[in-house]
Amino acid sequence: MQPSSKVHLYDFEVASNDAVGEKVYRLVMRSPELASELRPGQFMNVAVPGDASHIVRLPFSFASTDPEAGTVELIYAVVGEGTRRLSEMPAGSTSTVVGPCGNGWDVKPGGRALAVAGGVGAPPVIAAARALAEAGREVDVVLGAQTKSRLWGEDDARALGAGEVVVTTDDGSYGMRGFTTQAMEALLARHEYDLVVTCGPAVMMAGVARLAEGAGVACQASLERMMTCGFGACSTCNVAMRAGGYKSCCMDGPVFDASEVAW
Repeated sequence: MQPSSKVHLYDFEVASNDAVGEKVYRLVMRSPELASELRPGQFMNVAVPGDASHIVRLPFSFASTDPEAGTVELIYAVVGEGTRRLSEMPAGSTSTVVGPCGNGWDVKPGGRALAVAGGVGAPPVIAAARALAEAGREVDVVLGAQTKSRLWGEDDARALGAGEVVVTTDDGSYGMRGFTTQAMEALLARHEYDLVVTCGPAVMMAGVARLAEGAGVACQASLERMMTCGFGACSTCNVAMRAGGYKSCCMDGPVFDASEVAW
């Protein structure tokens, strides 16, 4: 998918901003123009008010859009000062967002697909699974989290009518005790896939990419980098490539062909 040619600065209003897990929040922003432009897998850079010394915007993927309502749904984890302030933005508060940024998922009709997500990598993977289902594909979903209280996405995956939804937790507090790659191995043994999509911790995505390559299945990975500017000027989000050299996560990604990445 090619990046949108309509990367702009948009105003947004917070419609809701609520905790949905341990340090995990769901923010619904109202921004009609942005909602109509975003495509699954793209991201946006959000200005979080509250500290004038923090001039850098925060990059976020999104879980869903509703162009009719003019809203965008973000699922994010509170991991630092910026996301803490974001979690404190009440309904009715306003700010600005730059987007839509980057290249999203390359979604085409085809056979059965597998979506694998870890932690807060779930939102873009759920967006991909939704787009794949809308393209007529059967989709299996694997969701991993450290513990049950930090899990998000299971209800959304099941609402898609996904073929199989497998949940893993590191501590065994819910679903299968273990890692997403273990669940993926089991699914690869039972089904034939022609596409895997993934997002999550780098070590997890490297494992997913390795399993997909070993099975001869195409794999797309949404990489997580600090995309400071969002338009390729600052070089803080470089991605090492298997063939040598680097690509920009914000301009060439965040979705890459996983076989091209130097994991």
